[in-house]
Amino acid sequence: MIGGFLGRATGLVASGVVGAVAYDGVKKLVRGDVIHGAAVTVTSWGLRGARVAETGAEKARLTTADILSEARGKLGEQSPPPGSAASANNHEH
Repeated sequence: MIGGFLGRATGLVASGVVGAVAYDGVKKLVRGDVIHGAAVTVTSWGLRGARVAETGAEKARLTTADILSEARGKLGEQSPPPGSAASANNHEH
């Protein structure tokens, strides 16, 4: 009877120790550099994506400006220089 009790108690203590060690290991991973490194990696992916989107938007803007300039040239009009008030919808300060 006492032997069975001691066997069970030893098994419970051993599993408790293993569980505590595993818990501490997981806690250190979560607090440590793993989560921080993952956050940095995900943020860098976001920055790369934003740069790709900005590049695409700039290419689209330049292509649109080229098309408008060529269309105005076919009509015999002169395109306003970039950054002039005429190209900014006559927005004057």
